[in-house]
Amino acid sequence: MIVEVVTGTEERPEARVVDVDDLGRLHLALGQVTDEEAAQVLERAGLGRIQDSETAFLDVAALHAAAQPRATGPDWQADWDRMIAHARTQGWLSEDGATVRVHVESAAGA
Repeated sequence: MIVEVVTGTEERPEARVVDVDDLGRLHLALGQVTDEEAAQVLERAGLGRIQDSETAFLDVAALHAAAQPRATGPDWQADWDRMIAHARTQGWLSEDGATVRVHVESAAGA
């Protein structure tokens, strides 16, 4: 699963959740947007916040709400639960389980 912040309609940055059935990975991909634009769009969408150029914190409930309605896998919820459990074992999940720490990557070419 990828959360993208890319230039959308009318050249305005937008956040979107893509590859919702691929729960073997989770990261934030930034397109041709400034760091400030990316931070504002991500927060405005309620999906999370950027800590620095390499790390972001995504809102688990908002991510689930954005992805689940578009999921097509019959075991999607179980796969989601495994992904979140794995994040917890790696220390990527906040203590309260509300946010997950992810890597920030370039979405160039995506």
